[in-house]
Order: sequence, then C-alpha cells, then structure tokens
Amino acid sequence: MILQNDFKRQWEVVEESVLDAVGRLGRSGWYILGEEVDAFEKALAESWGVAHAVGTGNGLDALEIGLRCLGLQPGEKVLTTPLSAFATTLAILRAGGAPLFVDVDDLGCIDLGQCRQLLEKDKSIRFLVPVHLYGFSLHLEELARLKADFRLQIVEDCAQSIGASYAGSRTGTVGQVAATSFYPTKNLGALGDAGALLTNDAALAAKAKTLRNYGQTEHYLHSQLGLNSRLDELQAAIMRGALLPHLADWTEARRRTAQKYLSQIRHPSIQLLAPGPDMRPAWHLFPILAAEGLRDQLQSHLKAGGIITGIHYPRLICDQGALQQGTWKSATEPVNARRFTSCELSLPIHPFLTEQEVDTVIATCNAWKI
Repeated sequence: MILQNDFKRQWEVVEESVLDAVGRLGRSGWYILGEEVDAFEKALAESWGVAHAVGTGNGLDALEIGLRCLGLQPGEKVLTTPLSAFATTLAILRAGGAPLFVDVDDLGCIDLGQCRQLLEKDKSIRFLVPVHLYGFSLHLEELARLKADFRLQIVEDCAQSIGASYAGSRTGTVGQVAATSFYPTKNLGALGDAGALLTNDAALAAKAKTLRNYGQTEHYLHSQLGLNSRLDELQAAIMRGALLPHLADWTEARRRTAQKYLSQIRHPSIQLLAPGPDMRPAWHLFPILAAEGLRDQLQSHLKAGGIITGIHYPRLICDQGALQQGTWKSATEPVNARRFTSCELSLPIHPFLTEQEVDTVIATCNAWKI
C-alpha cells in the first residue's frame, strides 16, 4: 500500500538519533521545561527566521495562548476560515472570541479579498486567524496590508505551512503571533502531541511562557489564569536532535513529488491546485478536486490500486454539532469551502515515497475510467 504517511520508513531514518536524544534526556535527570525545550525553541526560531519560539503542549494551545496574549476580549469577533481542522475555531472559542467565518479562495485558504470587504464595513473587527492550509501560503503582502490598514491583531495558523513562503517571506512572519503544531503527521512532527507559538515580540513571548505554565511568573506566583501546556522535554529533545535537521530535505522531497504530480497528472475530472509563481508551498498535503459527485469513485479507484488517500475536510467547521455551544456567524455563504468538502481528496506526498510509488499514483489517477 502507498500510504498517506509512512512512520515506519521515517523510523528507519531517525531511530539512532531519536534514541540518542532519549538517552541524553534520561541522563540529564530533568524532564519538564529544561535545557532541551530551551535549545529546541532557539533552534526552531532560528530556522523559522523569527526572534522567539515558545513550546506548547499542542498547536491548539499555541493558538489560544496567542489570542490571549494579544488581548482578545470575551465575545470579540475573529475573522477565520470554516475550512480547517476544528482546532482553529476551538482555540478562538476557548480564548473567548466569536468566530466570524469567511469563504475560501481557489486554493482553499481564507479569501483575503472578502476579509477586506468585511473589515471596511465593520470597524469593530480587530482579530484575524488565517490558516495557511495544505502547506500553501496566503498572499503575505495582502495580509500585511490588511494588518496595517485595519490595525489587525493576527495569529497565523501555520500548523500545515512550516517552510512555506510567499515572495521570499515565510508564513508566520506577518502576524504579531504565529502558531504551529507538531502532531506526528505534520512536516515537522513529534512522536506525540506538541506545538509552538512564534513571534518577534519579546513581551508577547514572555507572556506566552507565563500562560503555558499555569500563569506563573515565578514558581508558585500566579499572575494570570494560565494553562498546563508545556512542551515536553522529551519531544523537544527528539525534534531538535532527530527531526528538525531533516526538515529542509524532507520538504524538498515533498516539493519534488508535488512538481511531478502537477506536471504529469492529466485527467479531465481531476483538478489540480497549482500555486502562483510567488508561492513556494511546503506541501503538507497534495489536495486535488474531483469532479462534483465523483470523489468517492476516485477514492475507491485509487484504493483498488493500493493508494491510500485522505479527505481534508469532509465537513465545514460551521456545520459541526459542537458549535451549537458557541457564539459564531458566517459572514458570507461558504460556496468555495463547501466545494472543497465535497470534492477534495489528498494524494500521498510524504517524503519517503519512492519514485516508483509516485509514478504509480500518477498512472493510477490518469487511468481512472468514469
């Protein structure tokens, strides 16, 4: 089977360095918020091109902490996308905000043009949580203009976009804060749950470090109502020693696979999502759009050929039953977003695919008979 992710192949590459990291941590005798977290935060910030990284227990907490650091008030509107993992909206609700959903563009990312229209009509909106979905980058120059024109507080959700850029600028460098996830399937994934907040603002980084650790400014001195969301020393050691050093090469492997898919998949009922010339995706996923009503047939066809695919995402966040418990609105009819829920299919694009497997995916797509 050609898998969406192949952790067994990854283990063959990183086993020795993972075990070295575990041994180093065990010998240190320090398991919570020690030298390993500090060293990983410095390494992550340097590789990302930002001043500060703050490790958290997961990406959801990083988003919530980011919003709280920026002063989100109870009931405040937050522009965001309905097409994402549920954690994006859950973070807004947990921080006390009211999600205001905006439709997506042709790549599945929040439509910044619609955001501008809404911001011009409603001057009370101060917050935006955009998602760089699938490993694509939003138009960062327009995002920066929105930030300046409307004095927006922006928390970029970069859970799928580590390493992605637009016109030479990295995702996560426009907003006051960015958040990322190290869930194992991510381009930089831990061996469990983990996340991080990124910022160029030293004061925000310090506040985030307080909030992640029960709201403590000093031991047993609690200045705020915080969370228990500390990046684990073990995960920090493993990511710094065994995984982060491979990130650049693994990202390039994803890009080579994506380029081959883009140039060789040719089927009238399969739409490829091609980025513009200024965009350099990280290709966390390789989304395609099947013709309306044909996704299940295409997925079954690929599975019969030994190819495992995914759907990201089969239901909009605004359609989830859990939102009956929160305050939210859809600012626009999510026409494009609904198209993604009914047509999107993700092809395998992990960095351990062989050339033969990539060729098989291409040939199987092209051989699909309707």
